[in-house]
Amino acid sequence: MKLVLQRVLAGKVIVGGEEISSIGKGLVVFAGIRKDDTEEDAEYLAAKTANLRVFDDADGRMNLNLEQAGGAILSIPQFTLFGRLNRGNRPSFDEAAPGENASLLWNEFNRKLRSRGIEVREGVFGAHMIIEMTHDGPVTLMLESAAKNPCGQQNPPAAE
Repeated sequence: MKLVLQRVLAGKVIVGGEEISSIGKGLVVFAGIRKDDTEEDAEYLAAKTANLRVFDDADGRMNLNLEQAGGAILSIPQFTLFGRLNRGNRPSFDEAAPGENASLLWNEFNRKLRSRGIEVREGVFGAHMIIEMTHDGPVTLMLESAAKNPCGQQNPPAAE
């Protein structure tokens, strides 16, 4: 799995001209599912996301996690995170999971976040979405699941 996380003051999802989901302060999380991802990938990234200290404390330092900052997550499925552009001008999505598998793992990722006490709002899997965000910082980070770590480094335990 691959996540792009953006710290926001607000975010919302519009489908078919109608707002279907929104958050105030928190993280907009774009989630891509690779064809060989498993529930372990979803568990690792849910734990990592929940514990990320990317919100400012009273001294203006990034020391607070989502719960401590009183934030929520707006989770957006995005298969294009696995678009490869190394040949030609049209992206290849051969690394992305098929729709049914991707939907199941994305829902599992969201469920695992909720089980940690995180408020999670969602986009719509497979829909054309308009995403509106008010970035805060801006702070944009990328995470990949343990099995796909491109540097070969060991990832820390999920809970810190």
